[in-house]
Amino acid sequence: MSDVRRTVRRSGPRLPRGGRLLLVAVLCVLVILAVLLVPRLLRGSQPEAQLTVPEGQRAAQVYAAADKVLHLPEGTTAKAARTAHLHLPADAKGNPEGYLFPATYPIRQDTTPASLLAYMVDTAHQRLADDRIAAYRTVVIASIVQAEADRPADMGKVARVIDNRLARNMPLQMDSTINYALGRSTLHTSHADTRTTSPYNTYRHPGLPPTPIDNPGADALKAAGAPPKGDWLYFVTVTPGDTRFTADYHEHQRNVRDFNAHQKNGGATGQAQGG
Repeated sequence: MSDVRRTVRRSGPRLPRGGRLLLVAVLCVLVILAVLLVPRLLRGSQPEAQLTVPEGQRAAQVYAAADKVLHLPEGTTAKAARTAHLHLPADAKGNPEGYLFPATYPIRQDTTPASLLAYMVDTAHQRLADDRIAAYRTVVIASIVQAEADRPADMGKVARVIDNRLARNMPLQMDSTINYALGRSTLHTSHADTRTTSPYNTYRHPGLPPTPIDNPGADALKAAGAPPKGDWLYFVTVTPGDTRFTADYHEHQRNVRDFNAHQKNGGATGQAQGG
């Protein structure tokens, strides 16, 4: 019986040994490049850090926090705010106070103070548009509401007090605006404080302060944009969770006395919150 040899046909040309070695080498190089570069590309697409802007934080505080997270000298972001040509309403006169929307922002390798501030301002415009808020005046009121209200549930009433007092040409007499002028935060406002000549002194100057006094959050903006109906003209937070609103001055004075009774330090006036 004779041997039968079967011939196997190959489907394509066979690479010479040298070509196969070259192909293997190229594939190895590609694998090495993938191992080295892909993690870097992925890192580049992810934030290196984050900056959280709390509700009610002032622009000066935001600038300081941005300098820190961006590892920049103190004052860098504040300087950028004056030259960044941010998308602000004309009434703001280039001051982004009130438009650095409270949120958490990603910090990447290419983040600059100007780009970070622009992101905040664009976010503010988007939220304002969502709530159909266009007036600069509303943002100013919201900033006072943010500073004055003890809790979100009280924000609408605080906004109504502000509107009612403005409608009657009554001075706002808000401690928060004086605190802004003096660069501080306190419940205790002295009579000497109320005599400061700052345009943010709403005891001395009628109407709203010239700019927002902080960067209000969504609840304060909504409250300022659509406050509930009511005749309230005065309010004071006697203790946390106990804010008393009234249209009667004598009742308000009784509430103020309760407020002062709960304070340990003397020399303060309880009229600071719509007094």
